[in-house]
Amino acid sequence: PGRFEAADGGTIFLDEIGNLSLGQQAKLLTVLQNRTVTRVGSNRVRPVNVRVIAATNQNLYEAVNNRHFRQDLLYRINTIEINLPPLRERTDDIEPLAMRFLKQFAQKYDRPATGLSA
Repeated sequence: PGRFEAADGGTIFLDEIGNLSLGQQAKLLTVLQNRTVTRVGSNRVRPVNVRVIAATNQNLYEAVNNRHFRQDLLYRINTIEINLPPLRERTDDIEPLAMRFLKQFAQKYDRPATGLSA
């Protein structure tokens, strides 16, 4: 089975959706609209029920204006938008994140969390 079939009844994460070609975007839009997939080399239509989470580092509105991304696909996937600035623009978040990961991995590997230094 393909990725959508494997995710049936659950969630599929599409990373860097802005990098899809226009042809791939058309196929994805068809899957999302019809809630069906057809395997390569088959003519059997298979229903899929998936929740889609998509991410990109591109400005998709700009890509739509430049005709690099389909407007209909953007409206289909953009029900909830979360804009997360890069960590380099949120430097105050670095230390708490680093401490969280330090504690997490110290616990996982049964090691002491000795701290961080710059």
